Amino acid sequence: MNPDLDALKPYPFEKLAALKAGVTPPAGLTHLPLTIGEPRHAPYAGALEALSAHLGEMARYPATAGTPELRGAIAAWAARRFALEGLDAERQVLPVNGTREAIFAFVQAALDRTRPARVAVPNPFYQIYEGATLLAGGTPLTLDCHAGHDFRPDLDAVPVETWRDVQIVFTCSPGNPTGAVTPPEELKQLIRLADEFDFIIAADECYSELYLDEAAPPAGLLQACAELGRHDYRRCLVFHSLSKRSNLPGLRSGFVAGDAELIAAFRRYRTYHGCAMSLPLQHASIAAWNDEAHVRANRDAYRDKFAAVTEILAPVLDFPAPEASFYLWPAVPGGDDEAFARDLYAEQHVSVLPGSYMGRPGDGGVNPGAGRIRLALVDELEATTEAARRLRRHVERHA
Repeated sequence: MNPDLDALKPYPFEKLAALKAGVTPPAGLTHLPLTIGEPRHAPYAGALEALSAHLGEMARYPATAGTPELRGAIAAWAARRFALEGLDAERQVLPVNGTREAIFAFVQAALDRTRPARVAVPNPFYQIYEGATLLAGGTPLTLDCHAGHDFRPDLDAVPVETWRDVQIVFTCSPGNPTGAVTPPEELKQLIRLADEFDFIIAADECYSELYLDEAAPPAGLLQACAELGRHDYRRCLVFHSLSKRSNLPGLRSGFVAGDAELIAAFRRYRTYHGCAMSLPLQHASIAAWNDEAHVRANRDAYRDKFAAVTEILAPVLDFPAPEASFYLWPAVPGGDDEAFARDLYAEQHVSVLPGSYMGRPGDGGVNPGAGRIRLALVDELEATTEAARRLRRHVERHA
């Protein structure tokens, strides 16, 4: 077996299961999980109808590049959403089976093992960035995200000699687990660094459509490129998904877009990788990318939940004001996120994810996720607010 498999860290939910092992929660309370970022809202009906209508096309092999109709729908959506002059559906767009699969596969295809191969990731982070790097023979470079920099990496703090060995920089905006949104000027700064040090920017934007201010959608990497006049999107790729936008995590449908040379190389890799999206799923995806009404309704539902949960928890917990995503990132009283998560489960039958499970020791050996918990507000309003009320009772009981 690949010896690099031994370098993989236990996945956060494996660690959480071990933490809760042997703990017996109150039998009279229904379990309310706030752990996994899996949307519980109703999936977009139009996509399900399209899927059902085209099931007969399961009899055909799909092409790696997807159908021209799907690529066209994606290109049109991205141009509308991010104010692009244009996105070449043939050369700058590639459908993928969700962002998780695509992020992992892209690192395998892109990393050059013949020279220093560092991959910069925000810290804390989505663990696929690290696992993909280790299995590609690279070395993760964690960029700490502290409250002092609004939970975003401080690019100015990275030494010049460190940038020289970086081949890929992952961004995640809106961020998981913090919900932080990267402003356009910071994206442009990163683009300038990519030009100077010749690295690829891989922007995980799968939460881009879950924002609270309808008048202020988060900026995207391709949007920053366009504002700089870089319509070739050189060195830049974005990863998008229908999982959060359209409540279709089981569809496993998304896309990669940007630099045509990178897309061409990744497409060649995927031809051998054998991960083409089936045709019924492509029809469902076209329906979803072409409709915005259900996405606006989805945002309305999250706004209602954020408002209700913030009102309940703000008096007892400190957390950054949410801008986007469906997460809250509160600090826990006493600072021990593992003990807090275990005791909350034991007393209130509510599961949360310790923040330290999503981070790694960074500056001074300190894990920037330690002392916080991630709350995924993915369930319907009633269940989510009940979980928040139980969480508040737990905090007040131990104050």
